[in-house]
Amino acid sequence: MKQNVAGKFGQGLSPRQFVEGMTRNQQAFEAWYEKFSWEDEDDKQYFESLNHRDDIRVLILAADWCGDVVRNVPVVFRALETAGIKTEVLILEDNQELMDDFLTMGGRAVPIVIFADTGGYVLGHWGPRPEHVQSLMNAFKQENPDREAPDYEPKIAEVRKAMGQAYGEGTESHAVIVKELRSLISEF
Repeated sequence: MKQNVAGKFGQGLSPRQFVEGMTRNQQAFEAWYEKFSWEDEDDKQYFESLNHRDDIRVLILAADWCGDVVRNVPVVFRALETAGIKTEVLILEDNQELMDDFLTMGGRAVPIVIFADTGGYVLGHWGPRPEHVQSLMNAFKQENPDREAPDYEPKIAEVRKAMGQAYGEGTESHAVIVKELRSLISEF
């Protein structure tokens, strides 16, 4: 049975409300938003073509303290704005029961972009990171399951540094995120 999130519709913040309400990382978030540009005209046209669809809703689980939210959600906002898809942001701390339905390798990680139909049935989700970045954390967690191990903290610091490098210095990951979103949406 498909999960239903209809009870969350109308409970979230608009993308603008989320940005205006940020108490941390607002300038960095806005900078990534402003830096976005379409690298592939075909991707832009695809998202523009979604404007005729009124059967998709998006809920984004997010927190302003999270670096992945700051890097990834501006790209998601831009793509969904172009597509004209109704989007709401749900703050992680206020929506932990929903977050627990979208764990990443057993843990809470944001952002999670949930696509649902107008009845609230979940069609799919994306996040918390582009696959090439997330794969580094997946490998780390498989190799280091014991969070209490004495070498856990230095090792996770190393993988976080590698993840930052995988994102790249600039907007390289933006086109990757757009393509991953396009691939997901194309399934429904």
